[in-house]
Amino acid sequence: MRAVATASVESAAVATEPIRCAWSLGHPLLVSYHDEEWGVPVTDDRELYEKLVLDGAQAGLSWLTILKRREGYRRAFEGLDPERVARYGERDVARLLGDPGIIRNRQKVLSAIGNARAFLALREELGGFSDYLWGFVDGRPVINRHRSPGEVPAETETSLRLSKDLRARGFSFVGPTIVYAYMQAIGMVNDHTVDCFRHSDVQAL
Repeated sequence: MRAVATASVESAAVATEPIRCAWSLGHPLLVSYHDEEWGVPVTDDRELYEKLVLDGAQAGLSWLTILKRREGYRRAFEGLDPERVARYGERDVARLLGDPGIIRNRQKVLSAIGNARAFLALREELGGFSDYLWGFVDGRPVINRHRSPGEVPAETETSLRLSKDLRARGFSFVGPTIVYAYMQAIGMVNDHTVDCFRHSDVQAL
């Protein structure tokens, strides 16, 4: 009887597990990121810079690889404060390229530094990075209603426009696909599939 009771409890636990976007399954870091962060609107400039660095670092890699190194990035880049990073020179580049806690790719390291400088220049010109980004979606998230992962696009007309403008302002590793992933991450678009429990949660924010 005890075995039957245990099996019933386990079955109930499985039955009550919420439905999530397929990409988030398979690792606790992905699950927690999906459940707590992905698609939540972000307006804090420092956090927006951090996510820009991490999305650029992901190019050619899995998001799980980046999540495993996120704390390493925060440590190595001194909290990912763009004002600090913008002052980095060759000595800092050498230090970062020797740090196993981040992706040790010279172009990506240089991009993080160059993007910090471009970030500060844009903020000086326009007053805020957040207002600049959110202006591309009229200040409110785009709520999509995709029914399957295959319906979620890799890029959109908006990500193309934003990518083009960022590159014109001196940013790098901001192609339209990376930019669309960034837009999803910071909540400019809600791309949770409609059966995912987070779709309605995020929409209500």
